[in-house]
Amino acid sequence: MQNRYYAIIMAGGIGSRFWPLSRTKRPKQFLDILGTGKTLLQHTFDRFTELIPVENIYIVSNAEYKDITSEQLPSLPQENILLEPSRRNTAPCIDYANFRILQKDPEASIIVAPSDHLIIKEEAFLEQVRRGLEFVSEKQALLTLGIQPSRPETGYGYIQAVQKQVPGYENIDLKKVKTFTEKPNQEMAQIFYESREFYWNAGIFFWSLPSIMKAFEKYEPEVHQLFQMGIGVYGTAEEEQFIVETYERCKNISIDYAIMEKADNVYVLASDIGWSDLGTWGSLYEQMEVDGHENAVSGKHVFLYNSSGNVINVPEDKLVLLQGMENYIVVESDDVLLICKKEEEQRIKEFVNDIRADLGDHFI
Repeated sequence: MQNRYYAIIMAGGIGSRFWPLSRTKRPKQFLDILGTGKTLLQHTFDRFTELIPVENIYIVSNAEYKDITSEQLPSLPQENILLEPSRRNTAPCIDYANFRILQKDPEASIIVAPSDHLIIKEEAFLEQVRRGLEFVSEKQALLTLGIQPSRPETGYGYIQAVQKQVPGYENIDLKKVKTFTEKPNQEMAQIFYESREFYWNAGIFFWSLPSIMKAFEKYEPEVHQLFQMGIGVYGTAEEEQFIVETYERCKNISIDYAIMEKADNVYVLASDIGWSDLGTWGSLYEQMEVDGHENAVSGKHVFLYNSSGNVINVPEDKLVLLQGMENYIVVESDDVLLICKKEEEQRIKEFVNDIRADLGDHFI
């Protein structure tokens, strides 16, 4: 059965909220942010090889990351690296990969996942992957992983589930999805957290190829018809030019908006897998070791005086001394130094846009 399991790993993002460590030329999925000796992409790939044959794993990334993807994943067949000429969000990249998989196995069962998330409980995750793939191979359904909230977080999307268990699957906490909600304000996040009906949306999806193809045909035909025109071209020398032309015509839309929020056969599998989307410096801080003053430090020569609650990431050959700093992000990378309050880190994306407008892409 595992030979019919496939994985699509999305690795085309820029990771601008991790600027300046994450830059356009080398975004966070290609970095060893956790200090483990492996990049986030390598961790994600290795995790899936425990369950899915390497030849059934596809990476969808931007064309400018072709070489770095190949370097970091030398065991992956080159034809399994799917390159987007421009960024059009998650729905187009998923449908592109669907049609490539269609050539190999029209009855494939697929998991789709981001390349840059943290999963601490890997065995628990793999067990959920097995359960999810088994479920979608048996039932015409779209499935997403839901994470039980540990706090009223405003930075994540939420999934509301009906409270009744799915008959026949009571032992795996599987429920029908009632609604999807994008990032709420603090008041709504508190309500979601206290209700116990809502899960964080981890952006990890399961489906059989027939189920997702049918969903695209019904809910996003404009995108689907564009990629359908490539049947007979995929896997040939003409594919690259076809994809360039297709992406020029393709809308920018997420899989959540395109399919998941519209479909009526969506389920959620509640999971405790030690998950974080590592979307911000604050989320990384939560995973790092801290000193006696709650400082998380990455750097060899960092001296701190009367400073607490900071996240610091500087080159190993840099001497850094901080005095009187509380709850700041301090990051130096190449030609950029960022000093930002942790509570204001959601503005980093805004800062990046301002810098691009004033100085171009050199520092981005």
